[in-house]
Amino acid sequence: MTRYGLEWLSQNCYEGQKQQLVQPRILWSTQSYKEANVPSVSYLDFLETGEGLRDFLQNFLLYGIAFVEDVPATREETQKVAERISHIRETIYGKMWDLTSDFSRGDTAYTKLALDRHTDTTYFQEPCGMQLFHCLRHEGTGGRTLLVDGFHAAEQVRQNHPEDFEILSNVPLRHEYIENVGESHNHMVGIGPVLNVYPWNKELYMIRYNNYDRAVINTVPYDLVRRWYSSHRILTTELRKPENELWVKLKPGKVLFVDNWRVLHGRESFTGYRQLCGCYLTRDDVLNTARLMGLKS
Repeated sequence: MTRYGLEWLSQNCYEGQKQQLVQPRILWSTQSYKEANVPSVSYLDFLETGEGLRDFLQNFLLYGIAFVEDVPATREETQKVAERISHIRETIYGKMWDLTSDFSRGDTAYTKLALDRHTDTTYFQEPCGMQLFHCLRHEGTGGRTLLVDGFHAAEQVRQNHPEDFEILSNVPLRHEYIENVGESHNHMVGIGPVLNVYPWNKELYMIRYNNYDRAVINTVPYDLVRRWYSSHRILTTELRKPENELWVKLKPGKVLFVDNWRVLHGRESFTGYRQLCGCYLTRDDVLNTARLMGLKS
């Protein structure tokens, strides 16, 4: 016979599970994030101490972004930082990638143009869960990175426009990436709602938002097309509010980790030569590392 305590039974009863969050988070606007004064973790503490790694993961889980400072400005050292918490997820862009101005690629990231806020790999059926950026070199002006807490914006929609939140979390959308240049031949398709929630407690766990890669609206029922556009516009308006924009200037030594299921990123246009390296990480591995360190994720 197995015995269970009343506290355990209360926490794990059917109704009790509906009240529990899978992952606690702190939603933020520009002001609230700056006021929180979230500390970065140094390169040596991150690599060599459990405390440094734990502090980093705690920041990442709560805010969806985290920084490691004083990283040697090389691709090899950046990879070492990435592999501290996860296997690198190899994609059509390889393992470690370099972003420079390369107009032969079909992705707008390989230009000097400004990029509006978006999440990456929406054209994957399971978008990459985490990515990192490290600016190895920039000889010019501009190029600041834009960060927006998509969950904060989505929760504003849920509170103020609940019917629109329901539409965005139930109606699937198709994203597509087609590339036939040189040796790069790819045709990727991902289908899913813009807002993804757990069915039992309605907790938001992923936002899939990218107007660059949105395909033909042929997965939206005819009678909902107009309403879907209206709902999407409401979310877009929230995402584009200046008070939700966090601008960060990346520089050599400063590595940025982004939760690609939560935080949208973009950039302002830039001049001169700019080299950015980074990679995608396996989400399950990151969360596994966090749980092994006693963090709820």
